[in-house]
Amino acid sequence: MNNNDIVPGFDEEKDESLKIRLQKIDTAEGCIVLYLTGYIDTYNSNFFQKRVNRAIEAGFIRLIFHCSGLNYVSSTGIGSFTAFLKAVKPRSGDLVLLEIQPKVYEVFQLLGFSQFFNIKDNLDEAVEFFSKGGVKVESDLFPKIFKCPICSKKLKATKPGRFRCSECKTILAIDNAGQVFLG
Repeated sequence: MNNNDIVPGFDEEKDESLKIRLQKIDTAEGCIVLYLTGYIDTYNSNFFQKRVNRAIEAGFIRLIFHCSGLNYVSSTGIGSFTAFLKAVKPRSGDLVLLEIQPKVYEVFQLLGFSQFFNIKDNLDEAVEFFSKGGVKVESDLFPKIFKCPICSKKLKATKPGRFRCSECKTILAIDNAGQVFLG
């Protein structure tokens, strides 16, 4: 099965810098995996957005981006993921990012976006997330309000992970128990 069988006209345009292969998930309604290979930057992000929007328009509102083949994402590329989230959320959709390479994940973290996206370790976890309706199970610890250990700015963490203080730009980490660490 090729991409055009899943989303009509998906492969009308091609860009050698970013290849996208689609896989429909039958166990979760409106769910599709987009295997990304290459990079997303200022020059090809418009192409990336057009193609993914075509999938959204075809009724796929539960998007799983398989990022193991993605070796670079610029801030413009991350903006594309944010646009997809804004497009699917009002339709009860969501998106999951999978197998993000460390250097790509760092860009998400540095720009403060890692907390907005559902990041899973493997395809089974992502499909299970959507099979359960995309409901996040959070503990009573989050959202957690705390002070930055460097500048004392009051911050809020919605879930465990790494992020940057909005005031002094220090990279902080918060674990599942709500403990805050540097770096």
